[in-house]
Amino acid sequence: FKNVLGVDIPNPMPRMSWYDAMDKYGSDKPDVRFGMTIHEITDKVKGKGFSVLEDAAYVGAIAVPGGAEYTRKQIDELTEWVKRPQVGAKGLIYIKLNSDGSVKSSIDKFYTPDELKAIAEAVEAKTGDIVFVMSGDGKRKVQTMLGVLRIEMGNRLGLRDPKVFASLWIVDFPLLEWSEEDGRFYAMHHPFTAPKPEHMDLFYSNKKEDLERVCANAYDFVLNGTELGGGSIRIHDAEVQKRMFEVLGIGPEEAEYKFGFIIHAFQYGAPPHGGLAFGFDRVCTLFAGKESIRDFIAFPKNNQGRDVMIDSPSQIDQTQLDELNLDIRPLPEK
Repeated sequence: FKNVLGVDIPNPMPRMSWYDAMDKYGSDKPDVRFGMTIHEITDKVKGKGFSVLEDAAYVGAIAVPGGAEYTRKQIDELTEWVKRPQVGAKGLIYIKLNSDGSVKSSIDKFYTPDELKAIAEAVEAKTGDIVFVMSGDGKRKVQTMLGVLRIEMGNRLGLRDPKVFASLWIVDFPLLEWSEEDGRFYAMHHPFTAPKPEHMDLFYSNKKEDLERVCANAYDFVLNGTELGGGSIRIHDAEVQKRMFEVLGIGPEEAEYKFGFIIHAFQYGAPPHGGLAFGFDRVCTLFAGKESIRDFIAFPKNNQGRDVMIDSPSQIDQTQLDELNLDIRPLPEK
């Protein structure tokens, strides 16, 4: 960045835990060039008889600067925008802090002006702002939806200046992710990521709540809301690797069949090791101040999955088929 754009990346870079990133930005690759952070207001909206918020396990909100000027048409358009499958919200509640000191809200039937102002203050809203509220059963799901809305509002308000660069490390990812549907843990990244050394006692616990608290020794380099690189310190101890497979519900025989080679290799001694992989096309995208990496991929595909630069996929001649012992036959007619 220094050589190409004359931009200094701070050293050392700021660090943010995965948990803080999700709680405040609704994303594990937060754009920290602007505020509009997420605030939990669950305890401030209960007891008023409004079932949408009363029955929700989590209620969160963001304050959009200057949004009190939005018309009902603009708010309705945003409501439809968050209802799209790409976001997945069921609706959008708003609280306007008008410049004349009055308060207007889509839920003022259930809350007094003072109660609405208290909610807005909890979100750090100021006069002239609008507060958008979402709720649901899953904390992370609601935070993710609010995070998508936050980015959209940042785009609409011109707060995501491509000439401004804000970098940080995201650390302390959960090592494991519990699936209610399957009743088991899955690796958040992959089963070869090492637990943080200070969490080894939790890692060897048989309690679900302890295992959910284990953090991975992993890290992502994030710039302007884009993950430019990611990596981790890998497991290098055979017993730790066996324990990982055990936690993931992979029995000794299956582990030996699928991954015996690496467990045996560790028994001969492996040094602590790890790494970081950068996405060069993503770096180039940010150099150019663009949002999509499509124009920077070396061999991009079109919407039909074709690579027009090397004309792939293309017809295979018989010589190639013979080398691979393949035969192409037409599908039988139904």
